[in-house]
Amino acid sequence: MNPNLTRFARLSDLYLSAALAAAVFLPASAPAQWSSWRGPFQNGTSLESGLPARWSKEGENLAWKVPIGGRSTPLVLGNRVYLITRGGKGVTEHERVICLSAVDGVTLWEHKTPIFLTDIPSNRVGWTSLAGDPETGNIYAHGVQGLFYALDRDGKLVWSHSLTEEFGRFSGYGGRLMNPLVDEDLVIVSFLNSSWGDHGRMWHRFLAADKRTGQIRWWSSPGEAPLDTNYSTPVVAVINGMRLLVGGSGDGAVHALKIRTGEPVWRFRLSKRGINSSVVVAGTTVFTSHSEENLDSTEMGRLVAIDGTGVGDVTATKELWRVEGLQAGYASPAIQGGLLYVVDNSANLDCYTAKDGKRIWRHSLGTVGKGSPVWADGKIFVTEVNERFHILKVSAAECESLDEENFPAADGTKVEVNGSPAVAHGRVYFSTRDETFAIGPKVVRFLANVPAPVLPEPPGDPQAAPAHLQVVPADLVARPGEIVELQGRLFDAHGRFLRRSEKLALTLKGLRGAVAEASFTPAADAPWQSGTIEAKGGDLTATVRVRVVSPLPQTFDFEKLEPGKQVPAGWIGMSPLKFRIVEQGGGRVLQKLADNPRFMRADVSIGLADWADYTVQADVLGTYARRNLPDIGLTCCRYNLILTKDQKTAQRVLRAVSWLPMPRIQKDAPFEWKQDTWYRMKMRVDRKGDAGVVKGKVWPRSDPEPASWTLEMEDPQPTFSGAPGFTAFSPGITDRSPGPLAFFDNIEITENRN
Repeated sequence: MNPNLTRFARLSDLYLSAALAAAVFLPASAPAQWSSWRGPFQNGTSLESGLPARWSKEGENLAWKVPIGGRSTPLVLGNRVYLITRGGKGVTEHERVICLSAVDGVTLWEHKTPIFLTDIPSNRVGWTSLAGDPETGNIYAHGVQGLFYALDRDGKLVWSHSLTEEFGRFSGYGGRLMNPLVDEDLVIVSFLNSSWGDHGRMWHRFLAADKRTGQIRWWSSPGEAPLDTNYSTPVVAVINGMRLLVGGSGDGAVHALKIRTGEPVWRFRLSKRGINSSVVVAGTTVFTSHSEENLDSTEMGRLVAIDGTGVGDVTATKELWRVEGLQAGYASPAIQGGLLYVVDNSANLDCYTAKDGKRIWRHSLGTVGKGSPVWADGKIFVTEVNERFHILKVSAAECESLDEENFPAADGTKVEVNGSPAVAHGRVYFSTRDETFAIGPKVVRFLANVPAPVLPEPPGDPQAAPAHLQVVPADLVARPGEIVELQGRLFDAHGRFLRRSEKLALTLKGLRGAVAEASFTPAADAPWQSGTIEAKGGDLTATVRVRVVSPLPQTFDFEKLEPGKQVPAGWIGMSPLKFRIVEQGGGRVLQKLADNPRFMRADVSIGLADWADYTVQADVLGTYARRNLPDIGLTCCRYNLILTKDQKTAQRVLRAVSWLPMPRIQKDAPFEWKQDTWYRMKMRVDRKGDAGVVKGKVWPRSDPEPASWTLEMEDPQPTFSGAPGFTAFSPGITDRSPGPLAFFDNIEITENRN
């Protein structure tokens, strides 16, 4: 008999027995695949057997290697391996999803995306891991630039959201972003954002979309104000008959939400800063760790076991045990056979008993631990940041090193290994900064269309009383006069879908237009609106967030807005915490505030992410404070045009730039702009063959417009679409001293005619 067929038959039995033990059901014929970054059981374990105990970069037990690196975990679906990584260099740098043949590592296709409107630097591109859906074959990505999108198995774009331009996603400099998570018909991400209305305040929010269409199903904003961006990826668990999304948040707590509705169930607070490691769940117990300051002690770091059966704030009532002072803030645990495997920040691998948190043994992996351990075949496969990959034999009694491989670079630099391994088809796959490896037999049998593990869940009563109304889409953009259809969905108290709501009573809040039983038509004479639709189905109520955006051309002068009380409706990032309308020079203008260190920078998107072939223009003015003028400018097609100061020469310039903190391409033109003086700025992006030309000009508002552009920047890797907007940065703000102010007026967005 073919040895690979024998191995897969053995795997089928192992999957079934382990699935029953872990309360997870898998079809008896299911082979292994790695469709999420923590594997089929979401806990860093695999039931594969016969995995290599040692290997060599030169060929021993090496199926293949390719010179394509990354910092995240590979995804394995059927006979394909998927990576998200950085591509190109310098002006051609980009992010890309690459599909490799699992047979031999040959590249089958790649999908490139530009990098824009983010503070994340070059070496953290490709931060997140991908998520795969065995049902559709789709791959889901959350890019550093804020693109949240689905690709089919052949690399075709299925749908896409630009989270920054649509929802005001905040990325920060650190690159901490959540991996997408697929469950049933949903794909879920979370991020910090500040957009408009009740989302104007910066918060850590969870967003669920239909995995096939990208339509927004629900938002959830649990917990308290966040202190950090974070990258804890939730897991799915069924506890007390409820299907839950359980994960860490930027507020330092672990939250459990009903996954189909986003309703909060419980939270457990443990850290003064954000949680980055992901939880693992065994039965009704949730295990989590962090490396920041604890809420109730001065020690840094903790490993905690939480009883996941609670409701509300369970911090004081549901802690089962803790290990104080364990700083494990990057890697996520793995659990198998009642043993919990944890990698701390100093690259020690600890083994604890899951029942009571007693440490059995410790094994040093190196100096920096970020990659999460994977248990399979009685072994631990784990990376260490400083160019190490370990294979360890583990048991309840001891840990034995079987193999250690290093990856020195030809130029003498350290080849970082930040991701975790993936185990599938009798192989182990992982990436270093420079390469991706497949360890194991050269010939294996790959099976496609393998269903995902199914969590057993008590059946609901179709006649049960509805406890929750959901209206989709939960967040929408409409044009004046457009008819938007809405659909009500009813769920029981456990978050199980019951049926569609037969009737909805709709009420407009802050919107002008007409409503019918299940539709909304924005007023044709109200070109820009934002507000909500309150929907009632019986005794239940749901809310839909709505922006009404008129097509071009558009002009805004702020004269109809009340000073100190109103800001423009529906502009993304337009929060009263950052902006206000003031009287200035006999008229009303928009002022960026400069009294809060958290809001030194403010970026506003006005239109839609798919707008192209337009010109944006505005009047701008900056004041002087703490020896600084503000940076102040426009956004067009994902480029910035900014009045700023060159940090090397101290000369004031007009700057065109893509990817501000890590300029992929940038051009300056000297321009000695002055404080307390109104200037008019104008920019557009034109096509020149396959290249793009970013054009910008600035002149005193009191003068005629100059005929020539102040600068032109040619980009061989252009972006031709993106939401228009503006940006301002007020340096030098402290809690006691304000920084320089920025003002905007007479914003115009017009279609290009030539």
